[in-house]
Amino acid sequence: MKRLQFGIIVQIFMVRSYSEILERIERGEAVVMTSQEVCELVEKGEKARLEDVDVVTAATRAVMSGTYAVFSFSVASPGTFLRAKKVWINGIAAQVGPCPNENLGVLDLIVFGTAHSRDRSGYGGGHLFRDLVERKPVQVEVETDDGRSLQAEVGLDEMPFARLFGSRHAFKNYSAFVNPGEKPVFTIFHAREFEPRCRGATFSGCGQINPVKNDPLLETIGIGTRILLNGSEGFVIGTGTRSCPERPNLAGFADMHSMEPEYMGGFLTSAGPECICSWAVPIPVTSETILEEIARLDRQISLPVMDVNTRTAMGHADYSDVWEGVDLEVEFDPEKCRGCARCLVEKVCPLEAVHFDGRAASRDDERCFHCGLCTTECPSGAFRCYLGSLQLKTDDGAINVIPVVLRQSDKLRALKLAEDLKKKILDGSFKMTQRVEHI
Repeated sequence: MKRLQFGIIVQIFMVRSYSEILERIERGEAVVMTSQEVCELVEKGEKARLEDVDVVTAATRAVMSGTYAVFSFSVASPGTFLRAKKVWINGIAAQVGPCPNENLGVLDLIVFGTAHSRDRSGYGGGHLFRDLVERKPVQVEVETDDGRSLQAEVGLDEMPFARLFGSRHAFKNYSAFVNPGEKPVFTIFHAREFEPRCRGATFSGCGQINPVKNDPLLETIGIGTRILLNGSEGFVIGTGTRSCPERPNLAGFADMHSMEPEYMGGFLTSAGPECICSWAVPIPVTSETILEEIARLDRQISLPVMDVNTRTAMGHADYSDVWEGVDLEVEFDPEKCRGCARCLVEKVCPLEAVHFDGRAASRDDERCFHCGLCTTECPSGAFRCYLGSLQLKTDDGAINVIPVVLRQSDKLRALKLAEDLKKKILDGSFKMTQRVEHI
């Protein structure tokens, strides 16, 4: 692709239609860029004009609690049981219904992404969803209404209906958390006990590449917008729970059969398993206001800093503290592993991506979330990553520097997903859809 020429914005309220952009895509004339590419040009002092770019792809990958799946599949021949009273999949309780499917031997189930297994410590709904997408068989236990127990082994390809839903995903910007108290706290916002007296910070949100950051007024994103959810084509169905004009988020769904395991999974916190999801959204650049939002950099995006004990704001930082000048990838050098008697990294890794065989540690690179927690635990320096520090600004003007000890967003794979979506738009394998209604 030829290098774009950037110039001064000359018409503040210039607009163009979505249909015009779609026509340019069909003719193979559209310029598609990732949000990161636009921001890198802005960093160089250049300004994009409306005619310089047609579509921007934005993405995020993070711990997203508001996730659930709906399944429908057969576990027995018709007439085997009247109704299922209780169901577990790999030890995780499923909500039976909404349809009872009397005498059909078919289950209709809802499984929450934050549900915990009764049998396996550290295993939850997010782990189950990834196991299914990896085509691993799962164990289904059914308690019928007449007190009988049935068991079956089922795989994703034996489930005609398997959809993943997000009830609260892709916040425009989320929060950082610190513990100003005097005692450690066990919380979903840390993978180990949260140390007191503000000795470390955790955060979530991919900053300038986050989808809703690039269209915060939801001028183009709406009901019916086609997206990639965990790599599978899906749709926006509206705003999610707890969405508000200041901090909008999205609800959506996609078919699990086409999802990619590397974009999803379980994340083990000190309060139990949580669920990882990834979104990529195409933003048609239809107005100067959207282009201005796309060009906003991490240093211009507020990152509220919350007291993890009370969930109240202590002050604010910005996303440049956590994404500028840091390492997106955790480097692992097995040569530096000392072979400790007990591997602390294996114990705390939220993705269980590190394994110790009694002599040396190894890492499953595809599972690594690049959260950085390993760098704070390994005494030999085999894991290396600069995570940055929060510059916490309080109302009285004070600035407190607090090191980041854990990331609950994976910007490295979010960038990859945005690039994947860009390629799919350009090669015609992803068809953008115009929303059918504002949200």
